[in-house]
Amino acid sequence: MAGIEEGKQAPNFALKGSDGKMHSLKEFSGKYLIIYFYPKDDTPGCTMEAKSFNEYLNQIKEHATVVGISKDDFDSHCKFSDKYSLRFLLLSDPESKTIKAYGSYGSRGIFGMGTLRKTFIISRTGKVLKVFPKVNPVGHGKEILETLKSFK
Repeated sequence: MAGIEEGKQAPNFALKGSDGKMHSLKEFSGKYLIIYFYPKDDTPGCTMEAKSFNEYLNQIKEHATVVGISKDDFDSHCKFSDKYSLRFLLLSDPESKTIKAYGSYGSRGIFGMGTLRKTFIISRTGKVLKVFPKVNPVGHGKEILETLKSFK
């Protein structure tokens, strides 16, 4: 699955968040949005990535809002968020519709088909500014912060 290219409109979504509310792309207009897709709550790589975003969140929030999306359900997101004191929203996409719309679904090698680790920076007007197609979870929060600063 090719995914969304830089410069194209980001696909809309309507997903339940770890705050218990429904969220859509439209509500984030007017600010940069970081959408990161990850395979599974509370697994080693996904935990490293979430903790990296949390570590740089105060600085990232000066520029953008961070949202993590996986197919895990609301309860799983809440447990994961509470366990690591995550300070950003996690959205549940149990049918992988949004995951697929962003091209973040495919072969994960020995793990079979599933959610791929990808990150998108969305502009204030809903266009994709930057795609990170293969993410190293270690230090990804810092990488995103540095990229955001380069947009200024």
